[in-house]
Amino acid sequence: GGPAPGGHRAPPRSAPRSGGGAMLYADKRALETNLKVSLLQIREKELNFYTRNCLAVGTQAALLAGFAYAGLTQVAVPKEKPYAVKLLYLLFTSAAMGCELIAVLNTTLLSMLGPGLALRGPDGSMHKAVDEMMEEYRLTFLFFGLGLLAFHISALLFAWLEFIWPVALAMSVALLLFIYGMYYYFVRIYARFKVPPSLMITGRFDTDRAVHETSITAADLRRANAAHGRNQTVSQRVSEYLFPVAYIHRVLRAEHGPSPGTIGAHTRGPATSPR
Repeated sequence: GGPAPGGHRAPPRSAPRSGGGAMLYADKRALETNLKVSLLQIREKELNFYTRNCLAVGTQAALLAGFAYAGLTQVAVPKEKPYAVKLLYLLFTSAAMGCELIAVLNTTLLSMLGPGLALRGPDGSMHKAVDEMMEEYRLTFLFFGLGLLAFHISALLFAWLEFIWPVALAMSVALLLFIYGMYYYFVRIYARFKVPPSLMITGRFDTDRAVHETSITAADLRRANAAHGRNQTVSQRVSEYLFPVAYIHRVLRAEHGPSPGTIGAHTRGPATSPR
């Protein structure tokens, strides 16, 4: 208990701290981690949704690309046919194969790299992966649709290359009806299940905006889609389809409210900064 050598006193020992502060800190960190995991699990559902869609589109695109390749390599083009018909046939068949192969490549990369970014990327990569997959998937589906259209036109031109004109005319009418049917049912089904931006809900949580959601019926959704479509220009429709994330952000940042007839719109709340 005496003084330390050299005449200096040893510093007094500090009293042991209470573990309450450390426990509170640990509880808060555990709560924050559990909340983040729960939010990521919700966002993961969207990631799996787009991954499955990419695999489905890639399978069908590969099938159509194989058919188009057979049309290029297995069909003997008659030399006596008009040059314009032969040129158009080869162009549309090549376009069909090219568009479908782009769709196959895009869906393969999306199904591999999208989940990889969400799994191994830094904090916030899950949101970036889902948002980018949403836009790239729609662009890929556009290539798939263009390839499907070019494939039907190629079949129509094949009829004029290989058959006499009455048979070719009958096949052309049938194929044109099929093209119109595909367009009609695509627009009909897309309009039936389309969700306008004011009603779209994603797995992302925005702490700076209060979101009030109400339950809606199928009739409400159809009326909201009709009202939303009437107020859109062609460029807005293309932008909404190809770049839905950017389009939704522009809609939510707009100062005006939803158009009349729109139900369950997102409304702005007081901005709150996370503590």
